[in-house]
Amino acid sequence: MSKKKILIINGHPDNESFNYALYESYKNGAIESGAEVKEIIISELDFNPNLEFGYRKRTELEPDLLKAQEKLKWAEHLVWIYPVWWGSVPAIMKGFLDRILLPGFAFKKREGSVWWDKYFTGKTSRLICTMDQPAWFYKFINKSPSHHAMKKLTMNFIGIKSVKITAIGPLRLSKQEFRENWLRKVEQLGLKNK
Repeated sequence: MSKKKILIINGHPDNESFNYALYESYKNGAIESGAEVKEIIISELDFNPNLEFGYRKRTELEPDLLKAQEKLKWAEHLVWIYPVWWGSVPAIMKGFLDRILLPGFAFKKREGSVWWDKYFTGKTSRLICTMDQPAWFYKFINKSPSHHAMKKLTMNFIGIKSVKITAIGPLRLSKQEFRENWLRKVEQLGLKNK
């Protein structure tokens, strides 16, 4: 049986954040399982996060984004780790998505049609996100805007049907025991390649 190819993408701009601890936990579990693991730490990439001309005119990809695209193509399972800020993802991660998931790479609009071809079919994804509100409050009261944006309007849009979400919160007032418990859970997700 071949090893699962897992790409872990860390979208938090602060390398001392709890998101980095979650990223390490998932990575440790995945490596222990025997999976092939690659990583992208978005804040360490050298690129302009602004898609200056939209799709009207091509913005050349920086070398770090070309390498990131190769990793995305290679992976069977994409794990995104990021905080929920203002009901969305951090600006650097949004810029990464804008610049990298381009027509011709992640999808292709059909001529004379509202439909499109999806180039990431057959892959799976896991979203691991932290927030300063309880996960149930984010879901039932705030209607999970970032979950919908990442799952439905990004991953599903490019062809990834199976997208699981792990929402962790509230983080700001959490105790050490709460955080350690989540680190163990996330390591188990890595161990199971989920």
